[in-house]
Amino acid sequence: MTMDSLLQQLQTYVIPTPGRAPIAFVRGEGMKLWDVEGRCYTDFLAGIAVCGLGHCHPKVVEAIQKQAATLMHTSNLYIIPPQMELAERLAGTCDLKRSFFANSGAEANEAAIKIARKYGRTHGGESKTRIIAAHNSFHGRTTGALAATGQPKYQSAFEPLIPGFTFVDYADAAAVARAMDDTVCAVLVEPIQGESGVRVPPDGYLTELRKLCDRYDALLMLDEVQTGLGRTGYWYGYMHDGAIPDVMTLAKSLGGGFPIGAALVNDRANVLVAGDHASTFGGNHLACAAANAALQAIAEEGMVENSRQVGAYALEQFRGLAAKHGQIRDVRGRGLMLGIEVSDESAQDLNKGLFARGYIANAIGTAVLRILPPLTVNREDVDGFVSALDDCLSAPR
Repeated sequence: MTMDSLLQQLQTYVIPTPGRAPIAFVRGEGMKLWDVEGRCYTDFLAGIAVCGLGHCHPKVVEAIQKQAATLMHTSNLYIIPPQMELAERLAGTCDLKRSFFANSGAEANEAAIKIARKYGRTHGGESKTRIIAAHNSFHGRTTGALAATGQPKYQSAFEPLIPGFTFVDYADAAAVARAMDDTVCAVLVEPIQGESGVRVPPDGYLTELRKLCDRYDALLMLDEVQTGLGRTGYWYGYMHDGAIPDVMTLAKSLGGGFPIGAALVNDRANVLVAGDHASTFGGNHLACAAANAALQAIAEEGMVENSRQVGAYALEQFRGLAAKHGQIRDVRGRGLMLGIEVSDESAQDLNKGLFARGYIANAIGTAVLRILPPLTVNREDVDGFVSALDDCLSAPR
């Protein structure tokens, strides 16, 4: 296996939907990744927040190996013991007590949309089906989740989309208030918008949305696919405001690197019954074994607190770079979900410079560098990343 042979296979046999860098990783451990040519990198992206425990966490690996040798799948026609355990574990981490399991964040959001529509019809009749979402949001690429995504660049080639979504400016509770009426069945937002550049709303934003949803008998639905499970320094992003949602969607780091998604509901939003929705692979034995091990590791190893403490340290260090380098326009984020905005359209160049120095991050467009390290990251790791970024910012253009 060589890089040339892999590129040939890519060009010949794979539909080119993702834009791929010409690199292939073949091994990972903790914060480290090794490519096919043996080079080592420190990962500050964690598979876009999927590998929240780092790569190949021993507890997750052991759980997958044991379950794979025992029973991988039976279907949801039967009771799945690891799924029951996972549902109880998730209920213990938040204010929502029932779970539907899927394979991804997009599928979890599809379930949330169906929950919202059924809730609306049940409580307000055929006209109560409208969902308010946010401009620049990202909820997935399946057709329902795409219809809820407020970015035309992802939508235009696939129209007509599912109707019934109204888009307003993010982080603007007054805009939501203006769009609300008795035809609204739900408001769907991210506690922090990740794909549009780590956009953090003002304090109290989710609280105001909670009040509006209560006033108009609509569901507050939070897409915590990226913000959930310790990423922002709390178990879930909603906990910064204390605004408890009716529906919350999860995926990414839920399986510790293994694919699994979930839609959690409170009693109010518990409207789906047998036959309303299903997922062939969702919540099978293998996926739930991985997720149970991941949740146990997050709790036992203090990863949520580490996210809060090391994230605050990283934010401070990045702000120090901003004081030194005038091209940094803004530094923002919570916990270990951080963004650095530059004023000179250099985000892609900075990302390439970091890569050349052995660090993996993510450029969103030309203006924002997104940083999503594993929740196990320490201050020394941050110092190394900051030093590399300082070099990139200082390099001649």
